[in-house]
Amino acid sequence: MSTSPSAAKRVLVTGGTGKLGQACVADLQAHGYDVFVVDIVAPEKGIPHIIADLSDFGQTLDALSSKGIEIHAGVGPQAFDAIVHLAAFPTPRQYPDAHLFQNNLMGTYNIFEAARRLGIHNVVWASSETTLGEPFENDAPYAPVDEDYPLRAKSAYALAKVLMEDMARQFCYQTPALKLVGLRFSNVMQPADYAKFPAYNDDPEERKWNMWAYIDARDGAQAIRKAIEWEATGMHPFIIANADTVMTTSSTELMAKTFPSVPVKKELGEHETLLSIEKARRVLGYEPEFSWREAKSL
Repeated sequence: MSTSPSAAKRVLVTGGTGKLGQACVADLQAHGYDVFVVDIVAPEKGIPHIIADLSDFGQTLDALSSKGIEIHAGVGPQAFDAIVHLAAFPTPRQYPDAHLFQNNLMGTYNIFEAARRLGIHNVVWASSETTLGEPFENDAPYAPVDEDYPLRAKSAYALAKVLMEDMARQFCYQTPALKLVGLRFSNVMQPADYAKFPAYNDDPEERKWNMWAYIDARDGAQAIRKAIEWEATGMHPFIIANADTVMTTSSTELMAKTFPSVPVKKELGEHETLLSIEKARRVLGYEPEFSWREAKSL
């Protein structure tokens, strides 16, 4: 069951200047939400924001309790009805491992803890496909990958994401009214990225690391909005990918040739994603609207 947008009108988005963050802000605004951005750089002119380092708890608490120069927490209702936490170092080995791990994990802890203290019980955050064992090899348990998959961190980045999910479960144990939704986003793409997709078919090995999956930033934003509107409590993970792969070769052929030892649990559609989005479809009502195949034909 979904809430109406008016029930979660005021949304704070961390990392709102990033690839997914920009799409998220635009989508929420288009659907009538009042959006406030927290980032280390300013967003587009006219978007309310504050610049803050979320690895610092004091700055995080201040950011989540204010909407610019006005400080709202403690003076009536909390400043925000929902938090979307996307701010993080976005890829493995972008920074030294210990620095990346500390920044991403502590930033998420600070968001969860500040939200809990301020009575903000609706938090959606960016988990990752990397929690599922990327780069995938023939030791993968099965395909399509789903939310029952064992979490297997192969990098400091993935380890932080795995621990965030465990941390979220403990936060919900401490505060049963919390809803913490971890969206395990695939590799985020914008329309400009689709020009390089046809070349992927020349070498299936190039994109085997995530089973040829991707997520259009606009569909990622849709998933965020639907997770905000979903009525629930507790910690809930969802894989968020597009409905197809980055390849023109069929998914069945890709699995047979590239992952011959990995069991395939179902009959696959021609280009069906191998990161299953069935749970997100069933529970959130998520349905991808964009594909690189349509963009290529325009």
